[in-house]
Amino acid sequence: MPVNLELKASHPSLSQAEECARAHGADFLEDLRQTDTYFLLPRGRLKLREIEGKPSELIYYDRPESTPERWSTYIRQRMPSGSGLKTLLTAALGVRTVVKKERRVFLYKGARIHLDRVEGLGTFLEFEVPAGKDRGEESLMRQLRALFGIEERAIVALSYADMSEQTAGRE
Repeated sequence: MPVNLELKASHPSLSQAEECARAHGADFLEDLRQTDTYFLLPRGRLKLREIEGKPSELIYYDRPESTPERWSTYIRQRMPSGSGLKTLLTAALGVRTVVKKERRVFLYKGARIHLDRVEGLGTFLEFEVPAGKDRGEESLMRQLRALFGIEERAIVALSYADMSEQTAGRE
């Protein structure tokens, strides 16, 4: 299974984060509108990601949810259409929560930089550093944190699904 080192932080200005990414030579990849439907599982996470204008993806991942920087193992499978699969998985497993977001994606030294505007939650900066042969993931993550000025208090140790559930619980 592929492995990523991930970090998420709240960020007050996505335009400022974008300027920083471009100033440090990150390549713009794409803008995405995504709806992630999370299903109930006893372990790990399963979500159907519907992407406006693109094929859907079924993504299973497992990671500790208690640390700010997290190693995540995952499996992704492209799906031509998500609607039938969503109906099937909803009936079989039940829906945990739904997260809608607009994502601007950049690439920096192999790391994906996500500038996320998440419906009902706010704006976030997320780094995904894929595990490679040279094992420089933690060094690259430290570099990204320094480049973007990510302070400890901005780091979010919860997934968007967890934050969405907490927000829904307060309403």
